Formats: sequence, structure tokens, C-alpha cells
Amino acid sequence: MSTLLFILLFLVLGLGTVFIAMRSGSRGPVFDPNRRGGRLGLAALTALVVVVFAILVPVATGVDNSDRNKEAQGVKLSAEAQRGRTLFSPTCAQCHTLKASKAVGRVGPNLDVIRAPEKLVLDAILKGRYRGRGQMPDRLFEGRDAQDVAKYVDEVAGR
Repeated sequence: MSTLLFILLFLVLGLGTVFIAMRSGSRGPVFDPNRRGGRLGLAALTALVVVVFAILVPVATGVDNSDRNKEAQGVKLSAEAQRGRTLFSPTCAQCHTLKASKAVGRVGPNLDVIRAPEKLVLDAILKGRYRGRGQMPDRLFEGRDAQDVAKYVDEVAGR
């Protein structure tokens, strides 16, 4: 929203400048610096632009960003998911992107985007992808470790 407001503000300023520059009839330019009315009009326009940039744009940005604190609080993890997070980081973070782990790997899929459910993650961990000969090998984790990592990804992906 604040970006749209900022763009619209510049658009209005640009079009206003063009229209004022084009309007010079028999009485001369609108903001003629040699006339008292022209100087006052130019001062008022300058003050209006300063007020808009110095006050309205920051206020609009602050209002637009007021909901971001709610997103940054995070998700409460279960004990299994906390254990899964410690296992995920050294093994999976080098290939996958997952915001909760601050992982920015580019080889595997972005887990925040696909939001894989626990069963799919568990299947990928146990079987690998591309039949184990591709980018993700099979049996990265087994048993309880695999379940904990799958639970972690399911709880935090895309949140």
C-alpha cells in the first residue's frame, strides 16, 4: 500500500509539473517569480510537497507495516519439532529454503512456497527424490529423526 501511495504521489507531482509548465496564457506563467502572487503560490506548493513527503508518506508506511509484528512472532514448536529443527539445519538447510531456519538453499524446493505436509516430507526423507539418484538422496534420516524433521517442516513451512 505504501509503495502504491509513493508511486501515485510522484505521478501526481510529475503531471502537475507538466501541466503548470504548459499553462502560460496571455498573463504569463502560473508561478512567475517576478510577481508577488507567483512567489506565494510557489512557496505554498513547495510547503505542500514537503508536508506530503515528510509526514504523510512515513505515516502511511507505518500504518502499512503495523501488522508485520504479528508475523514476526513465530510459531510455538512442539518438542518433536524443536528436535527436528536441530536436525534440519546441518543436513537440509544447504539445499532448501526455509525461513524459520534462515535457510536459503537454491538446489531443492523452497519449503515455504510448497508448504509440504508432514507425510510428503517424511516420504521425501525416506525415499529421496528422483529415485535416490538425483539431488536428494534417500534415507537422510530414519525412524524418530525422520518423523521429527517432517513434523518441524510441517509446522513452520510458509509461516
